[in-house]
Amino acid sequence: MTLRGLTVRNRIWLPPMDTYSAVARDGKPTPFHYQHYVSRAFGGFGMIIAEATAVSPEGRISPNDLGLWNDDQIEAWRWIVSDVKAAGAAMAVQLNHAGRKGSTGCFGVGFEGRTVPFEEGGWQTVAPSEIAFGGYATPRELSIAEIRDIISQFRASAARAVIAGFQAIELHAAHGYLISQFLDPLCNERTDEYGGNISGRMRFLLEIVDAVRSVIPDDMPLLVRISATDWAAGGWDLDQTVIVSRALKERGVDLVDVSTGGIIADVTIPVKPGYQVPFSAQVRSRADVPVTAVGLITKPKQAEKIVARGEADAVEIGRAALRDPYWPLRAADKLGIPTAAAPYAPQYVRGAY
Repeated sequence: MTLRGLTVRNRIWLPPMDTYSAVARDGKPTPFHYQHYVSRAFGGFGMIIAEATAVSPEGRISPNDLGLWNDDQIEAWRWIVSDVKAAGAAMAVQLNHAGRKGSTGCFGVGFEGRTVPFEEGGWQTVAPSEIAFGGYATPRELSIAEIRDIISQFRASAARAVIAGFQAIELHAAHGYLISQFLDPLCNERTDEYGGNISGRMRFLLEIVDAVRSVIPDDMPLLVRISATDWAAGGWDLDQTVIVSRALKERGVDLVDVSTGGIIADVTIPVKPGYQVPFSAQVRSRADVPVTAVGLITKPKQAEKIVARGEADAVEIGRAALRDPYWPLRAADKLGIPTAAAPYAPQYVRGAY
């Protein structure tokens, strides 16, 4: 699969999944992240998208999140990216600002499902409007000047990602983090140019796209992850996702990574195998843009059918990949792919299925 100047060896991708393991709270990846990502590159994944990586300290989801907000973090990433590529996979990074869902607890910090207090390393969160997510702390509304500063932070982080060797950039506009907070009418009550109708609500995302495109090579793919629905009445939905996806394509976005939910607390989501695939299929068809599908895709034949039917251009294997870093190699066997054509590293051919 080719996107701009990048050819990915197959259509089985590892989605960004937070591990909350930057234990020094400096945003730098560690040997844990090295083994986590490089093992899955040896496991045969085509594209590996690194987990949500903050564009500023205040943009982290938790104090233990990764970052690319300073130059010191570049070198911490470089060895991981280099060895993922040496193992045959392509590597992207997902840039994120958590907005009102920042400063939250995790297994290494405590306060799980809650806001981390200031005295424990938490911080004041920000959002398009002063509307809290569930029981989290109420965010402060961003000024126009602050919005423009955050756009600049995305630009600077993308430039660092290029230096670190990443081959693609993904912008996190899903799951209720800052960009999706601007998109969603239930979160964004602004009356200025960054609110109101969909043109105003998607302005923040489009300006970030333009800023990032201005500092990455012309042949580098730019991806955007988006929640196709917030599963709430009167909120974000598929039709708005299609409108934004068309605009993204016009701005030079090469693929839309389609997910759902995470924006509004306490909604009912009909979770079942492949439950998000119909959304990716609709975005692909109606916006005429390449897409990935994600969400309880666990079986090789299930994944193969999604691609064969044209419901997505690539499938993302998330939780199943946490259980089995070599999922693509097992899938190749299940689908009858000869060992010589499967993505085995030479060191592991003797152990082929």
